[in-house]
Formats: sequence, structure tokens, C-alpha cells
Amino acid sequence: MSHDHPHHHEHEPHGSALPEMDLRVRALESLLVEKGYVDPQALDVFVETYEHKVGPRNGARVVAKAWRDPAFRTWLLDDATAAIASLGYTGRQGEHMVALENTENVHNMVVCTLCSCYPWSVLGLPPVWYKSAPYRSRAVIDPRGVLKDFGVELPEHVELRVWDSTAEVRYLVVPMQPAGTDDLDEDALADLVTRDSMIGTGLALAPSRATGASA
Repeated sequence: MSHDHPHHHEHEPHGSALPEMDLRVRALESLLVEKGYVDPQALDVFVETYEHKVGPRNGARVVAKAWRDPAFRTWLLDDATAAIASLGYTGRQGEHMVALENTENVHNMVVCTLCSCYPWSVLGLPPVWYKSAPYRSRAVIDPRGVLKDFGVELPEHVELRVWDSTAEVRYLVVPMQPAGTDDLDEDALADLVTRDSMIGTGLALAPSRATGASA
């Protein structure tokens, strides 16, 4: 396994109860709005932007281009920050990127053990489970068990590498391209790339399962 230190700085829970952190965030948001420090409409625009416009669709396009363009793939693996920026995807927590390529023999998975460092510019807002203590601890000590929870069971010969994001480095997993998709264009390929596959807790979809999956 690979772990990067130091830091400077589940699937989503079942049931209707909000996690404690969500409750705290909502309480803080309400207080800031009440005091006039935050414009709720501006906040809504910010959230909408990162969830849908600057969300995982950006990362999916990066992966799709790497699948279709060998030169771009080489550039991405050599200098992910520059390659991603060339497509116009820059911004919050996307300044120092490293791309990790999954192969038939190696599967990469990303975690942030001490906080929740996450490349917003290519993956949008982090999912609740990514920030949860169970994921952050189990991803390191039992990564195969975590993958199984996400419905991913890898052959025993596949080496599993866990990468710990930091304030200095954030990761984008390039999942394996599904079989039988060599004739698809980049837009169609991007539909096969899910957010989880770019974190390493999922796989790219077969064409028959692609229904706007990257969002």
C-alpha cells in the first residue's frame, strides 16, 4: 500500500437521520445567514456549481480523453495537474494532482485519513462516505473489505494500492476502460466513468449500464 504523510490541516448512511457533521454544517449555515455573513442564494449557486457543473463530469471527461488519446494519457500520468488544466479544469483543491492508472494487475483507491482532501475541480463535492471515519480508517486496514461493501470484488492476484490524499497532493484514479468500447467517442466514454471509479471504490460501467453515471 502507498500512504503519503503528513497532512497539514461507507456508503452513505442508511436511514433518514442526518450525520452529526451535516447537522453542524446546517446549523452554522443558518447562523451565518442570520447574521448576514452569507447570502443564501450565493451559497446555493456555489453548491449547484460544484455538484453539477464542476462536478464529476469534469473528471469523467479527463478519463475519457485519456482512454481515447494515448499522448494525453501519457501526459496525464506524467503531469496530471498540467494535463487536467489544459482541458480547463482548475480550481479548488485541484492545484497538485496525480493520476493513478488501474490495470489488470493493479487497482488504486484513494482516501484522506486525517481529514477530507478531495479534488473538487474534477470530482465536485466529496460524498458523505468519503469524509466518514469508518471509510477513512477501513480503507487503510481492510481495503478489500471496503471494496466488497461497494460491490467490487477483485481477483486475488490484483495488487491493491491505497493512496492517502494530503493538502499537497490529491489523486484521480483512471479506471480501466470497459471491454468493447474502443469505437465509442469521448462523450460516450465519459458516460461510463463514475465518481466512485475515479476514487477507486468503483469500476467504470459497461455501456449497457451507463445512464449519466458520472454525475
